[in-house]
Amino acid sequence: MRKKSIFIAATGQNVGKTTLCLGIISGLKKRFSSVGFIKPIGQQHVRIDETTNVDKDVILFKKHFSLPEPWPTMSPVIIPSGFTRDFLDGKFSEESMLEKIQSSFGEIFHSNDYTIVEGTGHAGVGSIVNLSNAVVASKLGTDVILIASGGLGSAHDELALNITLCQQQGVRVRGVILNRVLEEKRDMILHYFPKSLKKWNIPLIGCVPYNKLLSQPTIQDFANLFKTKLFSGEEYRYRHFQNMRLVADSVETYATTHSYNELIITPASREEIILCNIEKHKASKNQEFAGGMILTGYTPPSPAIIEKIQFLQIPALYAPVCSFDAMKLITSFTSKIRTEDQLKVEKAISIVEQHIDFNLLCCDSFYNHV
Repeated sequence: MRKKSIFIAATGQNVGKTTLCLGIISGLKKRFSSVGFIKPIGQQHVRIDETTNVDKDVILFKKHFSLPEPWPTMSPVIIPSGFTRDFLDGKFSEESMLEKIQSSFGEIFHSNDYTIVEGTGHAGVGSIVNLSNAVVASKLGTDVILIASGGLGSAHDELALNITLCQQQGVRVRGVILNRVLEEKRDMILHYFPKSLKKWNIPLIGCVPYNKLLSQPTIQDFANLFKTKLFSGEEYRYRHFQNMRLVADSVETYATTHSYNELIITPASREEIILCNIEKHKASKNQEFAGGMILTGYTPPSPAIIEKIQFLQIPALYAPVCSFDAMKLITSFTSKIRTEDQLKVEKAISIVEQHIDFNLLCCDSFYNHV
């Protein structure tokens, strides 16, 4: 069997590239004896040991799929904050980075039947160090699949820019996947989007529906956002919340509402609100209520309040910012899939696998199929 590889890029940030890669790799592993993964250039990273930084996505894929390749091979180049300035000052060269990328890719490619290469952002990301996604795909000799947010006109416009960048580097765009397609628009998208792609002779190989769970953050996400730790309910740190609510009105008003699976944000000084929330948890036996708390303000919660929250193991954290600033951060926050959040990982895999045409993805000549 001839070895295969594909470069997965997106039309922008937060399009769901990692989510799509999870489902694609899972589906490929059912069809090939070995599937490899590499993220040539990473930005958000974690230190594995004293000398090794690894892209966060690599940690997710290596652990979930038990991939055997070494950390540095799967994540050969990391671009941390300040790196681009050092590059422009001549402290690093694209030749040295490209050599690492090509060597790592070669090792993974020759060890697996199918290799997934995950890019970073849109096709032009990395241009400042002369290693955009389009350039890297070209240097590795891989075709590209582009992922765009579900829609018609806006998705097509974003694809036009990214396809042009790929074409400038001589890279073949083998297919398009639309992600987070609203159910009420799905039939329309499936009818019209393939028509819009005909001008490029590119097929639509996936139309993945929007799923609310995949967009729901956990309280651990917010602990990371505020650079703090939960002071209660560590056991439920990966609880997802369907509703988030800033509680700043009277306790009488708050007491009349009863929303399950709700994360409330309120000043730590509003003890009457906190106690009311505690009573709601008690009345519903805690687990059924499935709530959480983010306490804000420059005065931390009192030991007595903390003790009451801990007694019920309500997942809660304290963020030393005003409620308004906390809400700004929360509403602009985009939830990412984490290795430990198995519920979200499994849901992502299930949804993506069901809505990708793997026969088309695995066919050597499918880029001619429109």
